[in-house]
Formats: sequence, C-alpha cells, structure tokens
Amino acid sequence: MKLIYVFHSGFVIEGEKATVVFDYFKDSDDGYVRRHLDSFPGRVYVFASHWHPDHFRAEVLQWKRQRPDVRYIFSRDILEKRLAGQSDAVYPEKGQTWSDDVLTVRAFGSTDAGVSFLVETEGKRIFHAGDLNNWHWKEESTDEEVRASGEWFLKEVADIRREADCVDVAMFPVDPRLGKDYMLGAEQFVDRIRCGLFSPMHFGHAYASANAFEPYAVRAGCRFVAWKAQGESIEF
Repeated sequence: MKLIYVFHSGFVIEGEKATVVFDYFKDSDDGYVRRHLDSFPGRVYVFASHWHPDHFRAEVLQWKRQRPDVRYIFSRDILEKRLAGQSDAVYPEKGQTWSDDVLTVRAFGSTDAGVSFLVETEGKRIFHAGDLNNWHWKEESTDEEVRASGEWFLKEVADIRREADCVDVAMFPVDPRLGKDYMLGAEQFVDRIRCGLFSPMHFGHAYASANAFEPYAVRAGCRFVAWKAQGESIEF
C-alpha cells in the first residue's frame, strides 16, 4: 500500500481494493488528488474527522460525479452543522463501527471536535487521529489546565489501546504551535501504541519542526516519515 501526504492533516492511502482519503480540505501543490481521482484504485472512501475548515471541505461531495463508487464517512458534527446532508455520508460516533465488504472503520474519541478513525482494510490497521492530541499550551495554561488536558488525552488513548495496541500506520499531530512541549502527545501515543509507520500531521508548512520528532519515534520502534513536500509518497 502507499501513503501520500496531501497537506496538513490530509492524506491518501492507495491499496488494491480501496483508496482512502483523510481530512481533505486543500489539494497538494502538485494537485495530486485532482490528477488521480479518476484513476484511484479500488473503491474510494473519503473520511472527515470533524468540521473544522482545515480538516473538511464540502467540495469533496462533488467527487461523486467523477467517482460514483465513492463512499463518505464523516464525523457527526459535520451533519449537525449542516455542512452535509443525512444521505450524503455515514456518521459514526465514538464507539461505533461501520463496515462493508472492503473496509471496516471504528470511531474513537477526540480531545477537540469530532472523532479519530481506526480503519482496517487489506490486512492493514490504519489510524488517523483527526484532532486527537494532548492539546496544551504550557506557557499560557495553568497547571490544572495542563493536567486536565493530559488526563483527557491519555484516557482517549487508553480506549484505542484496548481495541488496537498496534497499528500499521498512524497519522498523528505534531504541531509546533503548542510551544516547547509540542511533541508530548505524539510521544505519549507511540509509548502506548506500537506503530509500524508514523506520519506527523497538522503541521502546515513547518516540516523541520514536525520531522524533529523522528529520533523519538525511531526509539519507540516506529518507522518515521520525514515529509519534505506535499504530494510525496511512501510504500508500507
């Protein structure tokens, strides 16, 4: 299978039976999605973890005109905010599972809006965190706020670990806007869930900051993807 970095938290995973698109809101500089939509292998699945405009754009609903086989799996807050209709997608909530003959998805929690996704297809377990992270601004928050954020995050990770203590691919935020401890959530995640391949996300154009997580990920037993540009890909 192949993992392609689109932008921010947007990715494409191409297999033989399925192509999975996560949290698309903007195409890569080289227009990877636009150029390949017609030729994506297998059935196309489009996931959106929540309604935030850096994770979801309603234009994805128009892709069905080009790919009648596309199926949409959205967080329920997208429906609640009327950004999509009831018949446009399936809307699994935390703890719910949806499947067809190609793919199974289980929704887990988030420490912001929406959900995170565990997808199983073609013998692979794929985790996309959405906005699940240990979101804390230690320089700005009180000790109590930092502690509460950490406890909430670790509780959500424990829920995932009970279902899947290892995944083949994890896409997880490494966002330098958090300040000096911006890698903490990613560290806690890979300490608890074994990742065959770890991909940073939610870093915008801050490649160097995101890739600074590589030594820790490698020590935790992960193969790390050090993205350098939009549209890059890696086999796994």
